[in-house]
Amino acid sequence: MKIVFIHQNMPGQYKHLAAKLAQNPDNQVVFITKRKDRDIPRVKRISYGLSREPGKTIHQYLYRAEDAVLHGQAVARVLLQLRAENFIPDIVITHPGWGEALFVKDVFPGTPLLNHCEFYYQARGQDIDFDPSSPPEMDSILRSRIRNTHLLLSLESCDRGLSPTHWQRSVHPKVYHPKITVIHEGVDTASLQPDPDASFELPDGTVLTRRDEVVTYVARNLEPYRGFPTLMRAVPRICEERPNAKILIVGSDGVSYGSGPADAANWREKMLAEVPVDPKRVFFLGYVPYDRFTRMLQVTSAHVYLTYPFVLSWSMLEAMSLGALVIGSRTKPVEEVITHGENGFLVDFFSPDAVAKQVVSVLEDREAFAGIARAGRRTVLRKYDLAHCLKQQMALIHSMVRGRA
Repeated sequence: MKIVFIHQNMPGQYKHLAAKLAQNPDNQVVFITKRKDRDIPRVKRISYGLSREPGKTIHQYLYRAEDAVLHGQAVARVLLQLRAENFIPDIVITHPGWGEALFVKDVFPGTPLLNHCEFYYQARGQDIDFDPSSPPEMDSILRSRIRNTHLLLSLESCDRGLSPTHWQRSVHPKVYHPKITVIHEGVDTASLQPDPDASFELPDGTVLTRRDEVVTYVARNLEPYRGFPTLMRAVPRICEERPNAKILIVGSDGVSYGSGPADAANWREKMLAEVPVDPKRVFFLGYVPYDRFTRMLQVTSAHVYLTYPFVLSWSMLEAMSLGALVIGSRTKPVEEVITHGENGFLVDFFSPDAVAKQVVSVLEDREAFAGIARAGRRTVLRKYDLAHCLKQQMALIHSMVRGRA
């Protein structure tokens, strides 16, 4: 087969799938991306750039739409060059989030197009109106509808869609649900296993093991979408009631979702101004390499994962695979995976007291809750194991290629 992947941030969701397809010597795999510093064995990377940035005077609602068109045009130029070289893909697999899928079917109308249906914005019932303390203004509501322009066009033009969770599929327009299949990207459970002998060294030289009381929190960036303010407000009670506990916070100071604080450089500084912490008890680790990330989760006693009704983080499932006991927010993405008291715990996203109370309860008798952590790993093995998910993804791809033939 000839396969084309498209994702501006290679490999994105396709790390394992692209590598799997490239292992077959009969396949030719091309990856179109903006990245110039990443490669996958036996995969031909083609990097592109935008011809220009969106206009500075364009209507604010249309800024993302024009940016999407510019991404779509840039990818179309690459596809046209492939067509000129007589490289006609058997399937194109793409993430439409940045507009890269917009014109695929115009260049290759006979080629099946599989879109990654990660999210579709709604002004009500999802992330935009989730926080009751800051209800959305009408301007945000109107902008969210236009934000879907390129997502809707891409969804209409693709042959099939792929969503990692049932909830993420559900947020897309119902008329398109029949073409969207739910298959997760997969968790490498063979590599991400519990290790009772694991250790994790802190910046001050302290070495933590499973015998220590360790509370962890992970996000790409420390921000409200992932419940960082709630966690910080829970910290004082956790530290007071469990004087030996160490709290490890992983995440950078940028903004992935939403916006930064108006009165501070970033959310970490804002929350530290509100909730001073003991640096000998609470450690901000910033970005950590993946091997350190896994070791940290292998020694954790309680892993806190909070999120708006938004895209489910890989880190939560990875934590469960590594044997961490997850205390998650009672929000739909998390509730799809965790049943309270069976394979993890659920708490009110906005309640620092609820978070602290559940963490303290777990730390008071870790052995009593060990079975729940083991049940969490079993959940990942049963529903999100990489080998199983790859098998499903490959079956979908082959069915689409056969359908084309």
